[in-house]
Amino acid sequence: MSLDFSRFILVLFLIWSVFSPEVVNAREVRLRLIHLNDFHGFALPQKVPGGEGEEGGAAYMAYQVEQLRRQHPTLLLAAGDMVHGDNWANLFKGASVIALMNLMGFDAMALGNHDFNYGQQVLEQLIAAACFPVLGANVQGVKGLQAFVVKSVGGLRVALIGVVTSDVPVTTHPRNVMGLTFVSPEEAVRALVGKLRPQVDLVIVISHQGYAQDRELAARVPGLDVIVGGHSHTKLEEPAVVAGVIIVQAYEHGRRLGVLDLTWRDGKIVAHEGRLLPIRPASGQSDPKVAALVARYQKKVDQVLGEPVGYTDVVLEGDSELVRTRETNLGNLVADIIRAKTKAEVALINGGSIRKSIPPGSIRRREVYAALPFDNYLVALRLTGRQLKEALEHGVSKVEEHAGAFPQVSGLSFTYDPKGPPGSRVREVLVGGQPLEMTREYVVATNDFLVAGGDGYRMFQEALGGPTGYENVGGVLKSPKLVYVNPGRWLREEVVDFLRAHPRLAPRVEGRIRESQ
Repeated sequence: MSLDFSRFILVLFLIWSVFSPEVVNAREVRLRLIHLNDFHGFALPQKVPGGEGEEGGAAYMAYQVEQLRRQHPTLLLAAGDMVHGDNWANLFKGASVIALMNLMGFDAMALGNHDFNYGQQVLEQLIAAACFPVLGANVQGVKGLQAFVVKSVGGLRVALIGVVTSDVPVTTHPRNVMGLTFVSPEEAVRALVGKLRPQVDLVIVISHQGYAQDRELAARVPGLDVIVGGHSHTKLEEPAVVAGVIIVQAYEHGRRLGVLDLTWRDGKIVAHEGRLLPIRPASGQSDPKVAALVARYQKKVDQVLGEPVGYTDVVLEGDSELVRTRETNLGNLVADIIRAKTKAEVALINGGSIRKSIPPGSIRRREVYAALPFDNYLVALRLTGRQLKEALEHGVSKVEEHAGAFPQVSGLSFTYDPKGPPGSRVREVLVGGQPLEMTREYVVATNDFLVAGGDGYRMFQEALGGPTGYENVGGVLKSPKLVYVNPGRWLREEVVDFLRAHPRLAPRVEGRIRESQ
């Protein structure tokens, strides 16, 4: 046998030894998942309640991502609700967030319910602008949206499947999802896992449906390895494991960065370690390119929204954990403004329409826009006392879940038992200081989101005689139950006008909503 032929045989053996299935499965691979969820466009650091400094900030987060990437093969994943929320995102209809994610090199993103908030046309433009796949396996009808993607990383083939909560039609405005089809996340994932599992080494679901639902998905669908979650804003300090599936979630607003290290050997995950990395500007370094991008967009925000419009002597409480569970002074203020503008007897809005507190001192337009980020307009209509009570019952039916339907009210007060059965929690209701009359009609003001059945408030649709057509607003205008509608002016601008006319405020909680003893 010649020397050259012997070398050829040796090379063939080496190639076989490296790439044969037995050897590939026998080798050990460390794979790192860096994950983020419910960012909502909060690119700037945020003050932490209690005087504990600041958390978050995209530039500081990006620096940490780059340090983490240097250590292991890595996937950077986003679990939805990325492009809508803070002014830094909203003023540019999410384009600023996509530019940030492109610069940071995200590998994939699952849609969240609030990523639909700008409407389908803008969503499709954002998907087209993304340098990474946007995933939504249980959504049909969105151009450019993918059900899954397979990534090769660290010598492994990794399937990424994205799903969003099937509640999207009631958690975004119905006009944003007209013509789209949503199937259950479980159904979509189960169908794909059966096809993908034989072809890949890992199956990862990027899920925007909430921690409790992710646990159910893990228990019910075999063949999954990891679920990277979002939607419930869960601060999951360590991974959970359900039926062998690793579940992670990284809180909210870029204040934490999730890190999950996987050890893969013999065709499976043999070890894992996960943590949440706090993003604290005071003790961290920033990425200069990302810092420049954030500053460029923020300069435009300041130019447009930096105008002072009023002053408050007290904190206007609008944080989610407050407006979704109790009466707040900001909830009262907004409801009062709505009632006064429409000349209604009662005003009722969903706590989820308010997104942020306003600190004491000068109020600029941007603080109002951050607190009220949604494009909602005012509607007033006639409801019977029975329908109004049904609305209150619905509003407190999931208070223990901090649901966005929790009501903020004006012109009425009520007590409820949070431990009572949903639908039978409301006790005494007073309108203008008088007991609610079930058969009497009241003029009730709200926002167009609730009139469309948003957050499950079906009684408004029923009062108008059925579902309304939002491309044909005239269909609503013909209803004899409708008293006021102004689709040409957003609620936040009405609030700005009120603040200008009342330049110094100190609203307070008045006992409009009370828990029964």
